[in-house]
Amino acid sequence: MRIHDITVTIRAGQTPVWPGDPQVERTLIWQIGERSTANVSHLALSAHTGTHVDAPVHFIAGAAAVETLDLNMLIGPCRVCTIETGGKHIGAGDLTSLALPPSTRRLLLKTANSRLWARSPAVFQNDFVALTADAAQWIVDHRIGLIGIDYLSVEPLENAPPIVHRTLLGAGVILLEGINLTDVPPGAYTLVCLPLKIAGSDGAPARAILIEDERGNDEGHRQVLCLGA
Repeated sequence: MRIHDITVTIRAGQTPVWPGDPQVERTLIWQIGERSTANVSHLALSAHTGTHVDAPVHFIAGAAAVETLDLNMLIGPCRVCTIETGGKHIGAGDLTSLALPPSTRRLLLKTANSRLWARSPAVFQNDFVALTADAAQWIVDHRIGLIGIDYLSVEPLENAPPIVHRTLLGAGVILLEGINLTDVPPGAYTLVCLPLKIAGSDGAPARAILIEDERGNDEGHRQVLCLGA
């Protein structure tokens, strides 16, 4: 069994964050050898740090929080698809060209973004690829319940208002952002996505792992596992 870890490692002061969000901080409040028998860390970070899941309340007042997300959608078959647009935007036509099986309910998009994690990884990259408004509506119309992308947002940086998030979250689509698919071949997998269970939160960090069955490399023998960090 081969395991692909597609989770971005969270490092204090070295993990890119959305403009305006706080930097990651990790402080040892107890340290072995200094009147303590254990190391204990205090963490300070945004709920949308690194690999994370968005909940509807992130952009919709009074909507569902992260601990209420449907486990039946967070766990199940998914597809990883490579999509090269030649630009910064993924439109409805780009998604149509993937020729997804009608049964697809969970979709992870592998784009040029995955290469950004190796390019000044501690610095937020403005030129990431994201979805257009018509792509978001396409996802809703095709009954996809979970969409994942390989940088910190499904929405372009310049969007105001945030129509992509509101379209997807308003329809109950779960957003998995900040995954790294650099070394992951496209294909069919099983997704288990378990973000941290934080009451009332608009999002939460998650751990994402791809498991490839050693019986073969065909699409039917790959699995993806995404667990709360």
